[in-house]
Amino acid sequence: MIVAGLTGGIASGKSTVAEILRKAGAVIIDADRIARQVVAPGLPAWQEIRDLFGDGILQSDRAIDRAALGAIVFNDAPLRHRLEEIVHPRVDAEIAAQMQHAAQGQSDAVVILDIPLLFETHRTQGLAEIIVVFTPEPIQRRRLMARDRLSPEAAEARIRSQMPMAEKVRRATLTIDNSGPPAETERQALAVFEHLVQRARKGAV
Repeated sequence: MIVAGLTGGIASGKSTVAEILRKAGAVIIDADRIARQVVAPGLPAWQEIRDLFGDGILQSDRAIDRAALGAIVFNDAPLRHRLEEIVHPRVDAEIAAQMQHAAQGQSDAVVILDIPLLFETHRTQGLAEIIVVFTPEPIQRRRLMARDRLSPEAAEARIRSQMPMAEKVRRATLTIDNSGPPAETERQALAVFEHLVQRARKGAV
């Protein structure tokens, strides 16, 4: 089995690449999806977040309003850290469980940990490869504004809240440039997958 990390800047196209890799045969462990699951209404993390932030961050169905919560912690590092202390250990435990399941199912499995803030949350340990999906900042900003209906200033603030794209690319062992046509992104992603398959067959962990 080989375990690789997948990350990129906001609106860089990481989810698109993850789907290409999944269709190719990789086991995708989506940290964002797990993060939503562990804070489902009634679960311990949900209760702790409610106790910390109050009912104002709950939607009508009692689920946590991620946008409202994000707006609160975006410019408040201590509160953001407390939120991470609630969520991250539970996410890590579920990731570990899913990795164990993947290893039992196929000895040469290609497992991809899809983690948006892979570097920022210091989750690179134990990864055989780190894949960074990148795109030039003007394209990234334009896509982010269109996707999330943000003003140029708000999009810029979100981009600046993350590690610079150039630094992520520098730390990567594999990169995918998502600034061109979809077919070119797919070609690069499949080449990365084939590389990982070959490593997995040689027993990389």
